[in-house]
Amino acid sequence: MGILDGIVEWIAEQIMYVLDLLTTSVIGALGCSMDTFLRYFPAAETMYDIFVALALGLVLLNWVWQLFKNYFLGVGIEAEDPIKLSIRTFMFIFMIFYAEDIVNLLLEIAGTPYDWILNEELPPLNFASFSSVVTVILGVCASGAVAITSLILVLILAWNYIKLLFEAAERYILLGVLVYTAPVAFATGASQATSNIFKSWGRMIGGQLFLLLMNAWCLRLFTNMVGNFLSNPLSL
Repeated sequence: MGILDGIVEWIAEQIMYVLDLLTTSVIGALGCSMDTFLRYFPAAETMYDIFVALALGLVLLNWVWQLFKNYFLGVGIEAEDPIKLSIRTFMFIFMIFYAEDIVNLLLEIAGTPYDWILNEELPPLNFASFSSVVTVILGVCASGAVAITSLILVLILAWNYIKLLFEAAERYILLGVLVYTAPVAFATGASQATSNIFKSWGRMIGGQLFLLLMNAWCLRLFTNMVGNFLSNPLSL
């Protein structure tokens, strides 16, 4: 069983080393800054002007169409009040031009608590020693097949942790998509007929920012738990 124990322990240590690497590289990269997003998707920034032009075209087209319904299609056709429509149109044209600044302001506001979460003091963390700690505890509490049991526990832990990291990465990518398509979303707010789309976009970006904060909070709670566990493994 000595050879088997050595192989199982080596596999468990390699798994935890991978978790160590993922933790240090992913948590800091996924935040409320779009730097990482642009590093992997640089076309999003170069194509941003296309969405601005598309948004302006949609707003002006809707403005002309609503005015046409008011003055040329006669009675019985639902149309918006031309004065309110014009005010909304020019207001959202202004928002489209400054969509990047508006969204960056939202990211900066959400990024403040995100930085607080990441910069919180934590116990020294080394995932690679987790397997050996589990093996020691199991060796105290049980006899036989300790290394295999430790490997199973490590695999369960690693799988759930990686799923949480992938969920955080998915949230971050979706947030990037919402940020760089913001001009088109602003264009839908210029008309009462499409204002629900703009409201839905607002709820989506707010929800993604909140979930990103919750993902970082959960990851930090997890690493805090592991750090305390490694510093006092037998205190349970």
